[in-house]
Amino acid sequence: MSSNPTSDRLYFRQLLAGRDFAQSDPIAGQMVNFIYLIGDRQTRECVIVDPAWNIDDLWEIAAADEMKITGVLATHFHADHIGGDLFGTDVPGVRALLEKAALKIHCQRAEEEWILRGTGISKTDLAPADSGDKVRVGDIEITLIHTPGHTPGSQCFLVEDRLVAGDTLFLQGCGRTDFPGGDKDEIYRSITERLAKIPDSTVLYPGHLYAPEPCASMGETRKSNFVFQVPSIEAWRQMV
Repeated sequence: MSSNPTSDRLYFRQLLAGRDFAQSDPIAGQMVNFIYLIGDRQTRECVIVDPAWNIDDLWEIAAADEMKITGVLATHFHADHIGGDLFGTDVPGVRALLEKAALKIHCQRAEEEWILRGTGISKTDLAPADSGDKVRVGDIEITLIHTPGHTPGSQCFLVEDRLVAGDTLFLQGCGRTDFPGGDKDEIYRSITERLAKIPDSTVLYPGHLYAPEPCASMGETRKSNFVFQVPSIEAWRQMV
């Protein structure tokens, strides 16, 4: 699906695995990952967030919009987001994308080694970043926000009035912390502290379709998502 831009230049597409692409892949349909294309309509450049499942489909979708993919934003290292081994299934991802073009994969520094181990790509393919760093695509500026917890280097992307949150925050619930590198204290801090400055009017775009709607305002999410109702980190520890 596409959402209405907040500026004439912003190009923003939300694509659902198993529906908008990778339609013949039953596992992609079960995982319901969202992939995003973010770019500049005037320069016809875009970055792709978490490319996985069917790289040819994603490349063709961008090309049909007359957009050229010039970089990758990785929310975190898990195979359903950037490719690799998913419980015995080899998911195509950034490695297959790099066969099409020499692109930089923007990740948080804490995620660098995890991505290298999981995908087998080269360290020179990565563009490690710190929280608050910005990536420009034409005239569009994207802010990278380090939100550890689901993984050590999980990150969210803020562009105009949109927050692409990966598996840090869903419309209902948040990312699991029982996988390697997960930390329940850190994800609580990421949601309640690191993302605290995100305005209620900002629209949250998650990494999976785990709710009836594909997106919602941060204000709506703060009212309806149980993770915002936990009064303290001590109560959070007891609950999870």
